Amino acid sequence: MTVKIAFATSDRKAVNQHFGAAESFAIYEVSEDDAKLIEVAEFIETAMDGHEGKLAAKVELLGDCAAVYCNAAGASAIQQLLAGGIQPMRVDEGSAIEELLNGLQKNMVEEPPVWLAKHMKKQSGKSFADDEEWQE
Repeated sequence: MTVKIAFATSDRKAVNQHFGAAESFAIYEVSEDDAKLIEVAEFIETAMDGHEGKLAAKVELLGDCAAVYCNAAGASAIQQLLAGGIQPMRVDEGSAIEELLNGLQKNMVEEPPVWLAKHMKKQSGKSFADDEEWQE
């Protein structure tokens, strides 16, 4: 199973951008034993005029991603990301994308965080509640 993960980055090496002001996103397809860069989306400055419009465009672009790693995100961006099924992940500026990918792959094998487990179940066509027994 693979998931798409986005990183707010200007250099494709480290997470170094705030979500709303991000000039580009590196999007990776990640499995338990592989991670490959599949797309780099760049935004020109004129496309970032008008705060809410730029957020909606970025959320739409990342629509099939399970998460986006960034240095920060405002309340409106967080709400829009979560509503779109995308988990915002705040990391320190300069966090290496390769290290984040390695940690994510380790989590996929061992014990995925709740957001990742939900995304993987959704991808496989199962409801998250399918594994939980109803108890009275």
